[in-house]
Amino acid sequence: MTLAEARSLTFAHRRKVLLVSTPTIRGLSRIEREYEASDQRRFFVPCPHCGAMQWLKFDRLRWQKGRPETAEYHCEGCETPIAEYHKTAMLEAGEWRATATAADPTTVGYHLSALYSPIGWLSWERIVRAWDAAQGSDEAIKAFRNTILGETWVETGEAPDWQRLYDRREGWKPGTVPASGLFLTAGADVQKDRIEVDVWAWGRGLESWLVDHVVIEGGPDRHDAWSELTALLDRSWPHERGAHLRIARLAIDTGYEAPAVYSWSRAQGFAQVSPVKGVEGFNRSSPVSGPTFVDATEGGKRLRRGARLWTVAVSTFKAETYRFLRLARPTEEDMADGAAFPPGSVHLPHWVENEWLKQFVAEQLVTVRTKRGFARLEWQKLRERNEALDCRVYARAAAWIAGADRWPDEKWRDLEDQLGAAPTDTDPAGQINRPGQAPQGKRRSDWLGRRGGWF
Repeated sequence: MTLAEARSLTFAHRRKVLLVSTPTIRGLSRIEREYEASDQRRFFVPCPHCGAMQWLKFDRLRWQKGRPETAEYHCEGCETPIAEYHKTAMLEAGEWRATATAADPTTVGYHLSALYSPIGWLSWERIVRAWDAAQGSDEAIKAFRNTILGETWVETGEAPDWQRLYDRREGWKPGTVPASGLFLTAGADVQKDRIEVDVWAWGRGLESWLVDHVVIEGGPDRHDAWSELTALLDRSWPHERGAHLRIARLAIDTGYEAPAVYSWSRAQGFAQVSPVKGVEGFNRSSPVSGPTFVDATEGGKRLRRGARLWTVAVSTFKAETYRFLRLARPTEEDMADGAAFPPGSVHLPHWVENEWLKQFVAEQLVTVRTKRGFARLEWQKLRERNEALDCRVYARAAAWIAGADRWPDEKWRDLEDQLGAAPTDTDPAGQINRPGQAPQGKRRSDWLGRRGGWF
């Protein structure tokens, strides 16, 4: 940017430098920094009822739950609903007004959201539909705020107090999948002297339950440790509805002894096992990317096509986890009246220990300054051990790889039917088969753990 501006110095008396961009993350967005240094102009439009001038804000767009077509804007002056057909006249009578005193009077800034979109372009109804569709996904909400509202995304990395999580533990039978859990994923963290695995159940809206915590003694140089991890893939966990679930996908970290992890992953098959590599940073188009083939050495031989490695933006999933942990929970009275847990709610069982809880909230998101003075968000440990948080991130990545973030409602209903109804011939949602052929016209839902196998 500095070099670009320097190129315009020759035309000092008639130059005009325009900086135009969609904002990204609060504190890291360059366009946000430039806008805040300007006079911060907003487009003010008059209310068709009382004439009050105002700039349009998303929180004043109101609609009936489940009915985006009822969307109306409520005037901040008289609170009267404004129908969208008034927008044309409002835009014609609008004007730009500065909302801040700029340090540099020669710098002006303009902000405009999609709420101003002319009739026939992006309607308020479509904006509401996009907002409703984004619920339950941090990435989707971030994209909505950046691209529709023109706002920066606030990454919240404040770790909840572990004692509060201890008090919120719930009682269900150890090793049992609660009724609303529909499939299992696992995250494995390889350490020098052990392999830690957490098994999570996932339901609609990415509501999740910790089902099991397994510690396999012995590091990657111990053959029996890998054998025990292999056995875990074939194990099943009882579901409250009577079925037995297996792990749909296990994501295993390659940060320690990557060749050993690649070798084991290839032996199990990549339909159920996903080697992952964590990377820092929030400015990524997707929280998970890949897979890419990586070279690996096995017995001294160079492999032409190595393991299928997935890259995981761990910062994104850590922030999402902490946001989910801070969600308001319904009271017993609310649940008696039919209230449900909000999408993304994290449920922890009564058998989880203090040490695990401390590991689960072992990191904090802080803003640090680089040597050049730029702000950067960085996760820092509050304590040495953080395996529980890492395993959660890998299990969450496994759910993303399985497709849970992108399943339509029909697939979630398929999963519910499989767990609560008689066997069916339809293709199950998010089915992840392990190697093997099914009879003609049938599919095997290996991770549902049905005895007899075919349905």
